[in-house]
Amino acid sequence: MVRRAWVVAASVVGVAALVGSSVQAASADEREPRVVGTASLPDVSLGKFSNGLIPGSVDDDREVDLGGIGSDIFPAGKSGEFWTVTDRGPNGQIKVDGSNRRTFPVPGFDPAIVKVKVAGKKLKVIDAIPITTRHGKPVTGLPNQESRDELPYTYDASTRLPLDPNGLDTEGIVRAYDGTFWLVDEYSPSLVHVSSRGQVIARYVPKGLNLQGADYPVIESLPAMFLTRKINRGFEGLAQLPGGDLVLALQSPLSNPSKKVGEASLNTRLLRFSPRAGKVTAEYAYRFDPVGVVDPGEDDTSELKISSIVAAGPETLLVEERTDNAARLQRVVLRPSANILGSKWDDAATTPSHEASTDVPALPKTLFLDLNTVKGAPKKIEGVALLPHNTLVVINDNDFGMTDGPDAFDADGNLVDSGIETTLVTIRLH
Repeated sequence: MVRRAWVVAASVVGVAALVGSSVQAASADEREPRVVGTASLPDVSLGKFSNGLIPGSVDDDREVDLGGIGSDIFPAGKSGEFWTVTDRGPNGQIKVDGSNRRTFPVPGFDPAIVKVKVAGKKLKVIDAIPITTRHGKPVTGLPNQESRDELPYTYDASTRLPLDPNGLDTEGIVRAYDGTFWLVDEYSPSLVHVSSRGQVIARYVPKGLNLQGADYPVIESLPAMFLTRKINRGFEGLAQLPGGDLVLALQSPLSNPSKKVGEASLNTRLLRFSPRAGKVTAEYAYRFDPVGVVDPGEDDTSELKISSIVAAGPETLLVEERTDNAARLQRVVLRPSANILGSKWDDAATTPSHEASTDVPALPKTLFLDLNTVKGAPKKIEGVALLPHNTLVVINDNDFGMTDGPDAFDADGNLVDSGIETTLVTIRLH
């Protein structure tokens, strides 16, 4: 297993070295990155899928199909096969008395690790692993804490649903060399270690979170500053370096010292975690490009997100900066001199804060690929993987076909599907 991982890593390094710092600048017209394959997930009843994993978990799927598996993607070792992960499940927003309520139309849905295979133009599910607690119960995708998370409601926003301290909003995924999985979660935010059968081994959360009642070990080992994460914008990107260390990407800037500062900030953060030591070993400042550079059609800075990061060498990452309609990959090198862990930027008393400052020692970056220029690339890309032979794979999050607002469901309480499919796209870089 370890030997195979190093072979894959070596091929990734080769891709990064070949394309250099910018795919676009290095290519002649006939060698521009191009789509060479597109595969979409057929309609699969969410109730049938969920009950096949955990019998009786979903009594009414409101005609929602399986989706959300594009939250991330990781090569499974065989050509055309990938590990993916769902997020917390179908969810939306409905405004009631001037405030948005977070809806969970299928509250029994349990986040799952899903193995898929490209079969021509179809994306076939060939395995699925439910994520469960220490005693084999579903973790669910429901929020954890009333003081920190959006409160959950039924599909029509009329009735409160219970909170669940086990609940996970899973996003990034990697498979470790021992066959276990590592995931990141947006709620705490947290890093989650999961067995090969889906059982949560441990959940690593920020110091001071004080999550009570979870049916698995909760370890407070991440910097306390991450308690100020923006609601619904915790960790979303996760990469595994060839040596085994993990890098976690915060989706959006922290609300530090306030939501207003976070909404306007371009400064987010990456954490480096050693599975061997069981702790964070480094923290890096990452600065977004202006929103109009990432997405010329957008002027709201708060729409910027990091949704995927992928190892491109022993200390090199590709970082996806995106909005819902645009995406670009940046290349960064993790240098020891850039480590800000335990510095003034982790001190809540620092003024101006990391998020408010224009003088943060952010990682230098170079544009690797502007996905906006690749004809046929999907919108809302949340998963990216590098493969041998100068190949990139991306996958979108279709949000289970959900939209926001009271018209997301018909008079019978069934989903009015958006028609957006989960689509895996293969891109030849040269």
